[in-house]
Amino acid sequence: MNDANIKRPSIGMTMIPIGLAVAIFIIGIGVLKYQAELMLFFAGALFAIFATFYGRSWEEILVVMGDKIKKALPAILILFSIGMLIGTWMISGTIPFFVYYGLEIINPAHLYVMAFLVTAIVSTCVGTSWGSAGTIGVALMSIAQTMDLSMAVTAGAVVSGAYFGDKLSPLSDTTNMSSLAAGSNLYEHIRHMLFTSIPSSIIAVIVFFIMGLQIDSATDQLANVEEMLSGIGQLFNLNLVVLLPAIIVIAGSLMKKSPLIVLFISALTAMVVALIFQHATVSNLITSAVEGFNVEMIASSVAGADASIIGQDMQDLLNRGGLYSMYGATFFVFCAFFFASALEVSQALNVVLEKVITYLRSVGSVVIASLITGFAVINCTSNALVTYFLIQDIYGDVYKKKNLHPVNLSRSMEDSVTVTEALMPWTVSGVFMATTLGVGNFEFLPWAIFNLGGIVFSALYAFLAPLTGDFGIRKLKDEPESGRARSKTAI
Repeated sequence: MNDANIKRPSIGMTMIPIGLAVAIFIIGIGVLKYQAELMLFFAGALFAIFATFYGRSWEEILVVMGDKIKKALPAILILFSIGMLIGTWMISGTIPFFVYYGLEIINPAHLYVMAFLVTAIVSTCVGTSWGSAGTIGVALMSIAQTMDLSMAVTAGAVVSGAYFGDKLSPLSDTTNMSSLAAGSNLYEHIRHMLFTSIPSSIIAVIVFFIMGLQIDSATDQLANVEEMLSGIGQLFNLNLVVLLPAIIVIAGSLMKKSPLIVLFISALTAMVVALIFQHATVSNLITSAVEGFNVEMIASSVAGADASIIGQDMQDLLNRGGLYSMYGATFFVFCAFFFASALEVSQALNVVLEKVITYLRSVGSVVIASLITGFAVINCTSNALVTYFLIQDIYGDVYKKKNLHPVNLSRSMEDSVTVTEALMPWTVSGVFMATTLGVGNFEFLPWAIFNLGGIVFSALYAFLAPLTGDFGIRKLKDEPESGRARSKTAI
């Protein structure tokens, strides 16, 4: 296309499609509960039409969409791998092991707190929110469902804990990439994030503890726990060997091996464990990995047993996983990328952001604007890496002019991008968490205390800086020149 035909939209014109898109998401998805895939298509078509009025072509949108899918291919493959992992971990007895002993040792009043703390520890060790939520998070959700506890609160606790590690672990790709994009040292970046992570974690623990105190430990479900334990014990051989698939995931992550390879090896190991200890057939192993696990597979190999010994609720809980279970989530990713591509080609977001910068005067306004921008962009692109570098391009020089150290920018990226992506139902991480945990994003959003706390405390530190003596804000004025140079390159 001839560049002469491309025109730049005005700020006033860009607000029309942006306003309509926001209305489509809020009313269509949030209020009317329509399928988010269709709403994304509507919003994407809106921006595509807008782009054509300013000289852009449909082919450009397809090219951008292709680039986004190419970059997201590893995440899509991991999505499928998690589905396979859940199915094989079920038939091997790995997840039933966690459920069985979780029911035995966890006090219902402490489950919400434990869900946060355990996933926080696991995600910090392995450096991935997806891995911790897709493994230990699934087991915790199973325990909560069995105990008839709130699935929304439990999911919020799991998501909070999962993103604690994704934000603070030196093994996390988002932690490394956000510090790299902002030009800050990795460990200085992690230390600076403690200003928002510690209070967010404390509030999360308090909230989950209080919610646990309101649990009625005499519910009908809790009265049937012993029966469920007996049923699981009869169906599965729950020895320590069934933990091997989980150990492989943790060890592989700590050794920084490829997630896809680690997940695949763990799934194969789970199949071998199921073959030896659960007496599963090869056909059942393949079916569990592809279509998902069904209790009947194990019950048929246990003399005198059938699936009914654990009740229908427990069957519904265990009958899950498989590659097919992730097809809907993958289709959602394509819809999200269509919307993001049309938005990018239309230039609407860029025009608005460039206008916003001209009004930034104080430190508080700069930080808060970058937080809002990060949240908006990750919800539009669902690509953290792209968002990090876009935020750096827009706000990097502005932060420097305000004498702000790069760790302030990298923390803003984490608090507005990394930990918030899972909260919206149209982002890749949001789809993964909702699909894996079985709870809608808007249901667990109010309980994702840690995720919400980051952006709130970042904004508070910036807004209150004149009154608190820049507490929680690091300035450049006292930095030695050599140290400043190192902070831009060290990871």
